[in-house]
Amino acid sequence: MQRKRLFVTVGTHTQQFNRLMKEVDRLAGEGRIDAKITAQTGNCTYLPENFRYVRFMGDEEYEAAISKADIIISHAGAGSIINSLRNRKPLIIVPRLVEFGEHTNSHQADLAKFLHERKKAIACMDIGELEKALGLASKFSPAIDSDREKLVKALNNYLETVA
Repeated sequence: MQRKRLFVTVGTHTQQFNRLMKEVDRLAGEGRIDAKITAQTGNCTYLPENFRYVRFMGDEEYEAAISKADIIISHAGAGSIINSLRNRKPLIIVPRLVEFGEHTNSHQADLAKFLHERKKAIACMDIGELEKALGLASKFSPAIDSDREKLVKALNNYLETVA
């Protein structure tokens, strides 16, 4: 049986998301993630020791990483969400939070909850619950229905209100 492939992406936002990278690295180092992990670390200052990473990916490399992944862990960035849903991948969203210096506000928490409630993604609001979220993701299939246009419109409207 082939090992699962996990892709972790934090987008290109200018602020770090060290909290997510540290937790994935810790779990990987302790052997608690049974998957081949690749990450796009963006502007993180923490660099993982237990899996392959690239700071920034070109469009083709990014698309390939999404399409090859069995599970995706991401911040609540619209691009990452839309690409994951388009590829029908189980998505765990860990929102960036202002109190950790990861964003200018905590709007990503609202978006993560919104998608979780609609069964489009698994929201991981507490980084200590990431291992549990990974267990759920292995059995999760995102709800992809005819409301795709509505979802994209809702995402765009939401992003306009917090910009």
